[in-house]
Amino acid sequence: MTIPNYRPFLKWPGGKRRLVPLLASQAQWPARRVVEPFCGSAVFSLSIAAAGLVDEVWLNDINSDLINLFRVAAFELDPLVQICAGLFVPENNTAERYYYWRKVFNNESDPLQRAALFIYLNRHGYNGLCRFSASGSFNVPFGRYRRPAFPEAELREAAPLLRKARLTELGFEAVLEQCTAGDVVYCDPPYVPLSATASFTAYAPAAPFRSEEQAHLALCAGEAARRGATVVVSNHDTPETRQIYGKHITETIAVRRNISCKGNQRAKAAEIIAVF
Repeated sequence: MTIPNYRPFLKWPGGKRRLVPLLASQAQWPARRVVEPFCGSAVFSLSIAAAGLVDEVWLNDINSDLINLFRVAAFELDPLVQICAGLFVPENNTAERYYYWRKVFNNESDPLQRAALFIYLNRHGYNGLCRFSASGSFNVPFGRYRRPAFPEAELREAAPLLRKARLTELGFEAVLEQCTAGDVVYCDPPYVPLSATASFTAYAPAAPFRSEEQAHLALCAGEAARRGATVVVSNHDTPETRQIYGKHITETIAVRRNISCKGNQRAKAAEIIAVF
């Protein structure tokens, strides 16, 4: 099984590009459909789709700006590229301009404009974080990169794959309850924090992903598996996740974390992969 080296057009904390082959090895291919209830950059599903291993793709995320961007990229690609090209210019790579465009984004309602600004903020903001305040405002600080690149080639590569995908903004329970035989589901939820100060679970204007949601995800994964789906879940390797996933854990791995802005301070973190 050969999986193309697909490059996502979004920077995404905890991105799984390097882990796609290992994650894919946990399931049988080809499959009828690949499903991601927490799709993020969608690197897993789009890599599988690019390899021709599935007939259908279902990308879901409660982050409405992410799903809006995927819809716009799928059906309004050229206007999106044109607007982005005007944003990715040297004069917009300053703190003053970044905070100006962040304010515009937080007050913008047009889907096309909001999608273009989302890409700009993703590439110019701190480490590609996507974080919202309790009031729903995007609040990631300026990233101070020398020359943020507009990922036009990656965007154009993704567009035809996104055009064929089902795109939704449902809770993970509503997705998993529709998964049955022939589905390969990859769940990459907000991770159990490694410490009390390391929690980063509210990347959309919604309630945080707490311990109760972590346990409920495992329950829903088990129910989907009993209907015939294969469900793969990744998370930090902690006492809590080992208690939740237990006998379903198939792999423990060390993954480099990319939250620090200094490469030499990006330590590796232990993760588990569980399969239902």
